[in-house]
Amino acid sequence: MASPKLAEHQPPVSSEILRGARPSRSQPSASRRRIVAQSKSLDSLQLPAAAADDSASLPIDAPARRRLPILLRHAWFSLNQAFRRRIAHTGVTPDQFTTLRTLEENTARPPTQSELTRLLASDPNTIASLLERMAAAGWIARAPDKRDRRALRISLLPEGRKKYLEVRKIAVQLQTDVLKVWPEARREEFLENLQTIADRCRSGEEPGKKIASK
Repeated sequence: MASPKLAEHQPPVSSEILRGARPSRSQPSASRRRIVAQSKSLDSLQLPAAAADDSASLPIDAPARRRLPILLRHAWFSLNQAFRRRIAHTGVTPDQFTTLRTLEENTARPPTQSELTRLLASDPNTIASLLERMAAAGWIARAPDKRDRRALRISLLPEGRKKYLEVRKIAVQLQTDVLKVWPEARREEFLENLQTIADRCRSGEEPGKKIASK
C-alpha cells in the first residue's frame, strides 16, 4: 500500500485501464504514459546503492560522518544520566556504585587508593574526594598497607556491600534494557569491539607509544 505522501503525487488511473481496454500498440495511450512516468517517479525516490557509502570518502571528522568521540560521549552521558535517575532514591551516585562494585570484585586483595584510581580510570583528586564521602557514609574502610604504611588499602564494609547489592539490580536491568535491541550474539560482538576500542585508547595515553593494530 503506498504511503500517504507518495499517494499525493500519484496520478489517478484512467477508466480505460480499469475497463481492461488495450491501448494502441502504435501510439502509447495517455494513461500508459502516465503509468510509466509514475513508475519512474517512484524509482527516483529510492536512494542509490552507493549513497550510503558516500560518507566514507569524507574526512574522519566531517560533520556528515559518525564520529567516534562524539558517539562515545553521547552514549556515556545518556547512560550515566539514565542510571542516575533510576538510582536517585537509593542515595548512591553512579561513581559511588562503580567504586562499590570494584571493591566487591576485589575483596581478596583490597586495592590501594592509587590502584583504585587506575581501576576506575579516574584521577587522584576525584577518587580522594569520592572516598571521603563514602567513608563518612560508612560504606568503606581505609587502612594502611602492611608493606607500605604510606599507602591506604580500601575495603568494603557490610553497609557498603548492602548498598552495592541494592543498586546492582537496577544497573543490571538498565544494561539489559539498552542491549536488548540486539540478539545475544550481536551484544557480545558489540562489547568485544568496544573493549578493543577501549584498549586502543588506553594504549594511546602513553606519549610516543604507537597504538598496536590487531
